[in-house]
Amino acid sequence: MPVFFIASAQVQSGRITVGAPLLEHLQKSLRVRPGEIIRFGDECRRRYHARVETVTARSLTATVMEEKTAPSPNGPPLILCLAILKGEKMDWVIQKSTELGVDSIRPIVTDRVIVKPKAGRQHDDRWQRIALEAAQQSERWEVPRIAPITTLQALCAERDGGTRLMLAERTTGMRWRDVAIPGDRPVSMLVGPEGGWTESELNDALRAGWSPVSLGESILRAETAAIASVALLQSRLGRLG
Repeated sequence: MPVFFIASAQVQSGRITVGAPLLEHLQKSLRVRPGEIIRFGDECRRRYHARVETVTARSLTATVMEEKTAPSPNGPPLILCLAILKGEKMDWVIQKSTELGVDSIRPIVTDRVIVKPKAGRQHDDRWQRIALEAAQQSERWEVPRIAPITTLQALCAERDGGTRLMLAERTTGMRWRDVAIPGDRPVSMLVGPEGGWTESELNDALRAGWSPVSLGESILRAETAAIASVALLQSRLGRLG
């Protein structure tokens, strides 16, 4: 059974109280009964093994049997900056990149994005739910944050001091084996839309300090390129494989 995320406020004096919407999933979909052991996690990177005591239409209560704290993070945070993809492709990348351990995902509007929501508004709530479910299923210690939608121009104007890598096919970008392994500063991975970058976007990003990287001679679909990039970077950081 996966790890289910709750708020730390739901843990009081060694007891956990769960309400909607998680209650409905535990009660109706998984048919959890008193006596079963469930694992919970909270935003403080704590994990609880708890025995279910009561299940009613309004709440589930459980007694904490064991509490663990997450180990210290291994290396820098990984941020996936992703041009918004069409339909289920965006959902799929959010799900798989969460499984692969990204710390946050930033949806980006670019010139060739097909569906262009207004920059500055909050993300689609569905995206955060997808990240939550993927984090639970993969037994992560935390849920990646889906940031508000922004534009490539706004992203390039930021100066965060971290390592910034840009997937840029058909360029002389460095190969992944040559990517320097950073220290503790955040690492941002920027991946473009289905139609690729325009020449002006590529130039703007390079001037803003984004370093181009390449996946080789093959031109991959945007969703494939995003997941391949995350996997390769996690491998270089020693977190995968």
